[in-house]
Amino acid sequence: MVVNLNLFLIVSVFLFFIGLIGFFVNRKNILLLLLALEIMLLAVNFNLIIFSVFIDDLLGQLFMLIVLTVAAAESALGLAILIVYYRVRGGVALDTVQVLRS
Repeated sequence: MVVNLNLFLIVSVFLFFIGLIGFFVNRKNILLLLLALEIMLLAVNFNLIIFSVFIDDLLGQLFMLIVLTVAAAESALGLAILIVYYRVRGGVALDTVQVLRS
């Protein structure tokens, strides 16, 4: 079975740019920023799997599992901080986060 890897690479690049555009366009909602970051990490993981299959090496798939674990931990930690921030401030607008810098 011949697999066209170029199609998968195009999908991966497309996912990455969707996440990148979502990260730069949306500057008001923290949840959507986290979602865009997760989409970019998904595209990177997808790229690691594609190149691992292309090179015929399992090291890329192992590295993908490590990146996926770190991304899940980052997402859980970010959402926990966001819930605590919402309870303290009553909102998660990015304009009110500027108070944390002082």
